[in-house]
Amino acid sequence: MNNRLTGLIAFLLIILAVWVNFNFDQPGFDPDDHISLTQFSTSRAFKHVEAIAQQPHYLGSPAHNKVRNYIVDQLQNMGLEVQTQEGYYLNKKGILARPQNILSRIEGTGKGDALVLMTHYDSATHSSFGASDAGSGVATILEGIRAFLEKDTSHKNDIILLFTDAEELGLNGAGLFIEDHPWAEDVALALNFEARGSGGNPFMLLETNAKNARLIEAFEKAETAYPVSNSLAYSIYKMLPNDTDLTVLREQADINGYNFAFIDDHFDYHTANDVPANLDKETLAHQGTYLMPLLNYFGNEDITNLSSDRDLIYFSLPFGEFVKYPFDWIQPMLILAIILFLVLVIYGIKRERLDLLGILKGFIPVILSLIVSGLLVWAFWKFCLFIYPEYSEMEQGFTYNGYWYIALAIFLSLAVCFMVYHLLRRSLRTASVFVAPLAIWLAICALLSVYLTGASYFIIPVYFGLLQLFIMVRQEKPNRILMVLLSCPAIFILLPFIWSLPVALGLKMLFATAILTSLLFFLFLPLFGYFRRLKSFAVLCFLVFNVLIFVAHYYSEFSVERPKPNSLVYLQDLDQNTSTWYSYDKMIDDWTSTFFGEDAQKSSHTESIFSSKYGTNFTFKAEAPFIEIPEPSVIIEDTGRDSLGHQSYSLKIAPNRSINRIELFEIKDVDFEEFKVNGLEAEEVYLGENAFHMFKRRWKEHLLTYYASNMDTLRIEFSIGKEDTPEFVLYESAYDLIGNKDLEVQERPEAMIPKPFVLNDATILKKTIRIKD
Repeated sequence: MNNRLTGLIAFLLIILAVWVNFNFDQPGFDPDDHISLTQFSTSRAFKHVEAIAQQPHYLGSPAHNKVRNYIVDQLQNMGLEVQTQEGYYLNKKGILARPQNILSRIEGTGKGDALVLMTHYDSATHSSFGASDAGSGVATILEGIRAFLEKDTSHKNDIILLFTDAEELGLNGAGLFIEDHPWAEDVALALNFEARGSGGNPFMLLETNAKNARLIEAFEKAETAYPVSNSLAYSIYKMLPNDTDLTVLREQADINGYNFAFIDDHFDYHTANDVPANLDKETLAHQGTYLMPLLNYFGNEDITNLSSDRDLIYFSLPFGEFVKYPFDWIQPMLILAIILFLVLVIYGIKRERLDLLGILKGFIPVILSLIVSGLLVWAFWKFCLFIYPEYSEMEQGFTYNGYWYIALAIFLSLAVCFMVYHLLRRSLRTASVFVAPLAIWLAICALLSVYLTGASYFIIPVYFGLLQLFIMVRQEKPNRILMVLLSCPAIFILLPFIWSLPVALGLKMLFATAILTSLLFFLFLPLFGYFRRLKSFAVLCFLVFNVLIFVAHYYSEFSVERPKPNSLVYLQDLDQNTSTWYSYDKMIDDWTSTFFGEDAQKSSHTESIFSSKYGTNFTFKAEAPFIEIPEPSVIIEDTGRDSLGHQSYSLKIAPNRSINRIELFEIKDVDFEEFKVNGLEAEEVYLGENAFHMFKRRWKEHLLTYYASNMDTLRIEFSIGKEDTPEFVLYESAYDLIGNKDLEVQERPEAMIPKPFVLNDATILKKTIRIKD
């Protein structure tokens, strides 16, 4: 077989491996309304999504009650007894809400140990329709439990259905369940269904206070058809501050569990675009393939003994393969790889197939490729942010054309790698040039084994590389097809992270995609190193890069399909008797220019007043008309002094309009001896004599955020030192700006949506509360 034919076959195998990686890890979708009632039907589940996500249904919204009643009706139609749990809950970040959880219990034949199926039914404030987050979770559980009950098979463990409320506000519903519901004591394992986008593969992520071995072994025994997970994602997840309801169960009740969450199309997350039409049905089907086998398996297995004293490295492959091995193997596998590497190098030098100078020179293209590709992609993205300033309006950090930019980064990196190796190939022998990449990979694996142990399975492609090096030492021209087959495992292990890292963490991580692409390229040097036309490949990749630039540019503008997020709030300062328009936007558009003009004034308001996931501040301001808004009633009462001289007060704040949110900030530096909100005591953290120092330090100037579901009075009781004179700033907000008859704020044009993650479309009253003058 001639070189051209083997080269063509090798490239086709690479393309095939990439295609398999993206197309055989998720179920397909065909309308399945008429399949057996004992089976999970994606079509039937999707009907629930359509019913739930007709309107934004955050806590306190008119649609919130409708969604709760819909879920209750569906459960009762299955013959289940349903209860709701309602009460105030104050989390450790000072977020107060009054969630209404929905619960039902299916008793088993055992002693009462319970498996909980959980998701949340509230949508993100204030404009998200919540189709994916987490209407998809509600639909998965409703359809899954319907099919399970239709089978009418016995099961040992009780099954608790828990639809939490106020998850989007501060995991309040889960906290209320753990602290105040008697069923919480029976829960031994939880399956939680979540979303952080509107498509893609749902990842399985663990929550445990112990080690993961028994949870992973049980998950594998359940034989899910399309497992997508790995221990690296698990390690990263544990490092990030992105908690779910399941985190509350783990932290406050030591309950083990599995999270199932998808993140593709991250630009839809928490936005008005999170509608049923944007939810991938394949993703919904994938959630069903997790629930049904796990429900059948854990319904009858011992779920009280899943904590473990050992960890496993694990990762999934296309076609449903699941690979795992103990953490105890990490160091031996690394040491063995290093020994094999050194032996092969010495063996190659003795056979005169490797030379020391060539090995040392091999580090030059490796380092150049990594640095140049990483810097070029980083600079390219910075340039894109400069010429497309509208990208900064996407709070998630992932633009509508973000996938094209990931492809751009990959092909630019490949172009750099091919060109670098083309320019330096005359001074390098093919076998020698592969030693440096293996050395770099071994160094990376050594660092991972210490600092990011979940990624230690990256040593596996290195073993295939060592086998390739052995063949290259033994043969003058190794078989190209064999070389590409030995390189392909690297695609299955690395490509998911090359593609998904910028989706999960934002396009600011494109430079990491470039670096990972270069590292993947190095593992294909046993193939590419024998090609003569590396320059042609570099040019081809650069041409693809340029074509992708035009494609990305074509999709860069906002449109009806890709609406622009923008923001507007009206803030009335009752102390200064002023009214002001504010926006968080980086640039004024046709809608906001009505309020700020073409030459908008920059806002000097730099403090992070309102809790925001990304710490976004106001950027523009303009004078606004003063209108009459009923201000809240504030009543302060001196409730006495204790024997130590601590002064106690009662502060009551009663809204006189329909509101959604109250923020309370402290102006002066005060240490609270006691702090209660609606009868709930703020979390105590012992710091010597004063247990409430941390209360102030943790929240800084922010004391409380109350998400109102009605017009209940906010009651605060606190005590302070006799020399303290606290002052508070109260912000009372209502999502009633759009259509406000006094302010005449019109609906947004069709190609615009409210900006997520910030307090938006609100009328806000600001008032200073002074305890003592």
